[in-house]
Amino acid sequence: MAAIHTVIDEILQENEQVLKQVDVTAIDKLIEQLRQAPRVFVSGKGRSGFVARSFAMRLMHLGLTAYVVDETTTPAIQQHDLLITYSGSGTTLETCLGAEKAKETGATVVAITTEPESRLARAASLVIVLSAPHKNTSLSAHASVQYAGSLFEQSSLLFCDSVVLQAMRTWNASKADLATRHTNIE
Repeated sequence: MAAIHTVIDEILQENEQVLKQVDVTAIDKLIEQLRQAPRVFVSGKGRSGFVARSFAMRLMHLGLTAYVVDETTTPAIQQHDLLITYSGSGTTLETCLGAEKAKETGATVVAITTEPESRLARAASLVIVLSAPHKNTSLSAHASVQYAGSLFEQSSLLFCDSVVLQAMRTWNASKADLATRHTNIE
């Protein structure tokens, strides 16, 4: 039983290390972009896509109009909309293509990635760098103890939840305000 606590501590320490390196001015910029955007779209593949979906739900709870890219009811992105993308490597093809298309339409693109010089980052006007290695290789000096992109995905979720809490405080939104938008047909 004690071994699992060691593993939990390792995971928590890795996430804390990643999140403490995030540029706090980027969080303020993201919150302002969320406030100004008529609609917010989120995009990611695999487990990064699950994080994107979680964030879209909380944005809806905040009272924003939020969509998940690739859902059948997602409308076309337009000028002044906001697209928030997730890709640890910054090279996930569909995510990059979507970001480039959104940029062409005049939407604002935010990239959440580990790679500030990636294709995805080049399509974005705001890049949030999470210093979480997205591949586990013996060559990496900063390899995570976890498999594959787990650290990126976990730190992305924690980052997004932090953005939501900061937005709540900035916009004077209470938990009760958000609760009024929680689904009531489940």
